[in-house]
This record gives sequence, C-alpha cells and structure tokens, in this order.
Amino acid sequence: MSQRTVYCQKLKQQLPGLDAPPFNNATGGHIYNNISEQAWDMWLAHQTMLINEYRLNLIEQSTKDFLDTEREKFLFENKEEKPPGYTE
Repeated sequence: MSQRTVYCQKLKQQLPGLDAPPFNNATGGHIYNNISEQAWDMWLAHQTMLINEYRLNLIEQSTKDFLDTEREKFLFENKEEKPPGYTE
C-alpha cells in the first residue's frame, strides 16, 4: 500500500501527507489536503517552542486563538516568527 502524497504548500514539493486530518473541521481538512507530514511535524515543534517561550496556558481561548493564527502564518504564509530574544 502506498502512502498518499500531497503538494505541500509549506515546503513547495510533493511529499507524504498526514494519515488523517489533525482537526475535525474545515481547517483540519485544509491542512490534510495541503500540508505534508514533514511540515506538520515542523509546526508541532514550532508550536511547542511558542508555548514554552511565551508560557502559554492552553486552557485559555486567547492562547488557542494565538496558536491558530501562528499555525496559519507558519504553514501557509511562510511568516513564522520566533519570540523576541529567543535563541536556539
């Protein structure tokens, strides 16, 4: 059985896609159809860094809204930003 591939809008090439949409909504379907597994893994690492650096509370709606915006910028707009003063 061959793995499905997608043209990844983040990495600009045909790559293995996700096994399932990451969310059960239109956003999840959009990501499933347009983002590779590799790019999604990159987003998860970036999201973890944002949560840790900004000490985000995942229960708060403002955090969810912030991460939704940052995810869109990271995956589709190529505008990801590191927190001020962040060093790897």
